[in-house]
Amino acid sequence: MKKEEKTNGILEKLKKHLEDVLQPQEIIVDEIYIKKQKKYVFLTIVLDKVGGIDLDGIVEATKIINPIVDEYDICDDEYILDVISKERG
Repeated sequence: MKKEEKTNGILEKLKKHLEDVLQPQEIIVDEIYIKKQKKYVFLTIVLDKVGGIDLDGIVEATKIINPIVDEYDICDDEYILDVISKERG
């Protein structure tokens, strides 16, 4: 199995786990991806909610997400967790 396929499989499992955990807050996990920018690696988790999600909602969701992400072996590199809201309009 290629490294990229393994990573994609882990990200799919992580997305399902986060969807289950965030469902009571009616938060939708729209997308999860890894992106390298210069010397940094970002694990970006895009969240959404009917009516939108504000900064306080992102902060609360991040508190839930962070320990769960730590359980997964996402990639060999160090990365920055970036939890954002889906843009509208």
